[in-house]
Amino acid sequence: MAPWTHLIRFIAEEDGQIHLGQVDPEEFPDIGIAVFEGKRISAKLITGDIFDGVVSDTLLHVGTLLSPISVDEVPIIRCMGLNYRDHAREANMPIPDVPVLFIKPRTAINGPFPAKIPVPKIAQDGTSDYEAELSFVISKTGKDIPEDKALGYVLGYTASNDVSARAQQFKNSQWSFSKGFDGSCPLGPVLVSSSAIKDPHSLRIKAIHNGITVQDSNTNEMIFQVAQIISFLSRGTTLERGTVIMTGTGPGIGAMRDPKVVLNHGDDIRVEVQHVGTLINQVYYE
Repeated sequence: MAPWTHLIRFIAEEDGQIHLGQVDPEEFPDIGIAVFEGKRISAKLITGDIFDGVVSDTLLHVGTLLSPISVDEVPIIRCMGLNYRDHAREANMPIPDVPVLFIKPRTAINGPFPAKIPVPKIAQDGTSDYEAELSFVISKTGKDIPEDKALGYVLGYTASNDVSARAQQFKNSQWSFSKGFDGSCPLGPVLVSSSAIKDPHSLRIKAIHNGITVQDSNTNEMIFQVAQIISFLSRGTTLERGTVIMTGTGPGIGAMRDPKVVLNHGDDIRVEVQHVGTLINQVYYE
């Protein structure tokens, strides 16, 4: 049995239970769109867990698509701020000398469609915002990881949305509160292994709000690349297996647009990452 390359986590039609599955990227090149369109998705059952699972011959069908990693497998979400050159230019901010770090709690983990992004009352003020990002999952625990070995700690890549409450963010130099609400880190629709994405720094990444493309960049705009991020974050700090790392966003966030774009109740917001697919969510005002 082979290791997985395109992993989904889902509730199966057959038994109503949560499983891991391997999807065929040729048959289903964009799982997010396929699920949204109501197509019947088949997947080969992965035995074992997300970290050591292998693909079996058992075929199941997706009833409900979930985030590719569960909340209980994620110790923390570590996030890069201002990590795209084109976003820094948009914000008229200098290129940082060291990575800008903030943290989301693991309770921010959310899934793809049909999961919705919950916006709490404190953020229902016309400043709820999106950020299209490439994220990755740490495959094994490490500390003081050298750059030349860092990519060996990547389990896989996925699309993510750093949902942010701008009014709260701009009140404070620490961003964790304004970006850490429950469900503010949708992930998915699939986790693509590092063996299937050889170069994470040549991927087109877009945000699409109600059918209109509002962000359109490329991961080659990253100031600090994946290996540099891992090495920096592990200095004197144990990076635990299952840690989700968000790598930053390009230009076009709602707060920087004229007129501003806001995540309103019922909106459709999508993050499309080349070779990963489309993370789709509807916005829900609690």
